[in-house]
Amino acid sequence: MENAGLSGGTPARADRLVRVLSWWWVSAPLLLCAPAIAHAMGWPEMRREAGRAFGLLALLTAVLAPAVGLVVARLADRRDVRGRFLIMAAVSSVPVVLFLVFGLLLAECPDGAARC
Repeated sequence: MENAGLSGGTPARADRLVRVLSWWWVSAPLLLCAPAIAHAMGWPEMRREAGRAFGLLALLTAVLAPAVGLVVARLADRRDVRGRFLIMAAVSSVPVVLFLVFGLLLAECPDGAARC
C-alpha cells in the first residue's frame, strides 16, 4: 500500500507547501509594519485599533511558519528544505527573544529603577 503522506508520488505537493510556508514567513515583517505604514498614509486610527493584532499576527507567523515547515520537510523527507526552515527558525528566534526580554521581562521594572 502506498504512503498517503507528503512523500511518495507527490513531490509537487511538498514543493507547493514549502513555497507557501516560505512566503508566509516572509510576510511577517510586512505584517509588523502594516500599522505604521497605515499611520504614515493618514489613517492613525488603524494603528491604534489594529496595531496590537498585527504585531501578534507577525509574531505568530514568525514562529509557526518555520515550525510547520520543519514538519513538512520531515514528512516529505526533504533534507535540502530542512536547512532552509532551520535558518528561518534561527532568524525568527532573535526578534522573538528580544520581544520577550524587552517587552515582557523589562516591562515589569518601574521607570528609573536600576534593578527589579
